[in-house]
Amino acid sequence: MNVLDFTLNLLLGLLLGTLGGLFGIGGGLIAIPALGVLFGLDQQLAQGTALVMVVPNVLLAMWRYHQRNRIDPRHALALGLSGLLCAWLGADWALGLAGTQIRQAFIGFLLALAAYNLLRLYQRPALVTTQLRQPWPWLALLGSAAGVLGGLFGVGGAVLATPVLTAVFGASQVMAQGLSLALAAPSTAVTLLSYGLHGQVDWWLGLPLALGGLLSISWGVRLAHALPERLLRVLFTVFLLLCAVLLGFRA
Repeated sequence: MNVLDFTLNLLLGLLLGTLGGLFGIGGGLIAIPALGVLFGLDQQLAQGTALVMVVPNVLLAMWRYHQRNRIDPRHALALGLSGLLCAWLGADWALGLAGTQIRQAFIGFLLALAAYNLLRLYQRPALVTTQLRQPWPWLALLGSAAGVLGGLFGVGGAVLATPVLTAVFGASQVMAQGLSLALAAPSTAVTLLSYGLHGQVDWWLGLPLALGGLLSISWGVRLAHALPERLLRVLFTVFLLLCAVLLGFRA
């Protein structure tokens, strides 16, 4: 990799890291279609390479969210451990499927989530508190489902967890995004390990993306806490639709 390529990949990582911090997803959701469209990577290789950036970004973003809005250790463990166990199963499943199948399923998943978030924008706002409406052990069920999705798609677990945490558990958007990062941290790490062992990671491409993400993800976290709740949800919905469109170019 020459200096120009490294610099361009670093700049791309800066953009992806900012978006990852803003939406609490580590940047991988848009990195996957970007890697497919810009670099021509197939779906599994794009997912594995995106995880090189996602893993350190998620860890840093989780710490930044925790500094601004404390994450309860019980909630983090319930989500993280259940997600970790199920992510390996999802990753093994993904590596045995055709790239086209995963991409089409991922597009459908994003569109369904975007439609759900759009519907919620027109519903009467639910009461948001600092305490979860449901007992915290129920988070393990959410973590299991999100872990499978995270392993299958490389990312996606945090994207599922955020709207469920706001709608079912009564968390605020920023609280939900912080908890989603606690879920994503161990599951993305084990998914990266699985993809790496199967040779589905371009490390030379992923490392400058990771560096750029680490430099910029705190900007996104700061912006997320500064934006109004409703605007953040609108932007999150638009972001999901954009990712689906980008993936559609590769379908």
